[in-house]
Amino acid sequence: MKAAYLHIPFCEHICYYCDFNKVFLKGQPVDDYITALDREMKLTLEEAPAAELETIFVGGGTPTSLNERQLERFCDSINTNLPKAANLEFTFEANPGDLSKEKLQILRNAGVNRISLGVQTFNDELLTKIGRVHKAKDVYQTIDKIKSLGFENISIDLIYSLPTQTLGDFKASLSEAFSLELPHYSAYSLIIEPKTVFYNLLKKGKLPTPGEDLEARMYEVVMEEMEKHGLNQYEISNFAKPGYESRHNLTYWENEYYFGFGAGAHSYVNGYRRSNIGPLKKYIDSLNNGELPILDNHQVTLTEQMEEEMFLGLRKTSGVQISKFAQKYGRGPFEIFEKELNELLLKKWIEVSGDNIFLTKQGRLLGNEVFQMFLGVFD
Repeated sequence: MKAAYLHIPFCEHICYYCDFNKVFLKGQPVDDYITALDREMKLTLEEAPAAELETIFVGGGTPTSLNERQLERFCDSINTNLPKAANLEFTFEANPGDLSKEKLQILRNAGVNRISLGVQTFNDELLTKIGRVHKAKDVYQTIDKIKSLGFENISIDLIYSLPTQTLGDFKASLSEAFSLELPHYSAYSLIIEPKTVFYNLLKKGKLPTPGEDLEARMYEVVMEEMEKHGLNQYEISNFAKPGYESRHNLTYWENEYYFGFGAGAHSYVNGYRRSNIGPLKKYIDSLNNGELPILDNHQVTLTEQMEEEMFLGLRKTSGVQISKFAQKYGRGPFEIFEKELNELLLKKWIEVSGDNIFLTKQGRLLGNEVFQMFLGVFD
């Protein structure tokens, strides 16, 4: 076990595209939730003891929506319960504008060494349209604060293919992002998920999205500009200077085990993919009763493991290592997925070089179609 994810579901506002497990902060049992998280960590580690964790990632929701006392208590709970390696990567997600120096100092004192900031765009009008409450100026002020407290490993998220967004506007946002000179950037295309404000608007025909062709061009621009600025594309949507790749997210893409703590969190532990109860009261009640808040516990079959190894591994630009796959499963990927891989080679969506199978540039543009080919192969 290398990694742990902890979920803080509280938000001071709800973004129109977000489908994560989250609730408005006001009036919520935040202290009870932190207590329940503490219990979940204890019970889980009793059930599945782990060696030192190499990565801890706190996401949400908005983890930094906790007040200073709650944040300090939560960080103490993490440090008390989770065994940590000396070279730990410890990430906290945050939003521009809601990070005080006091909160940052609490994170710094707790050993947090990586901050991931949800920026999305530098266009103030677009920020309002997608339900964000920060402005572009807040990004610069927040980054200055983060750097002033000694944090060097900083990442920002950008979203493209937003409603009414033009290519020129997106290029301007990229330019603003590069002016920050950060070691890591993530850039995702907008995905409209059910149970979101955007989904309801789309169904009513009231969401003017740029369309597939412009979305593909925006992704090409992302890849071109990141390369120009010395940022290596190590995964479909992630770019970093050498040594600043997200080790936590690589755990997922390399199909390795990880803990997931919190309401609605997911785990992959000892061959089982587990999801937690989502509603806060039910999650807290379960732990108050001394029970783990498990909603579903699925034993991953050998065929499912192999399928996941392919579609997760191909997200990385280094791709799937043939010898590692064979060592794990007793047979190489071409023995198991001969038809699928040969079809992808013929379409020039993948390439084989040495010991690696990886997506071509065209394959990256059509990533979801590639990954779909490895789902349900053995059904």
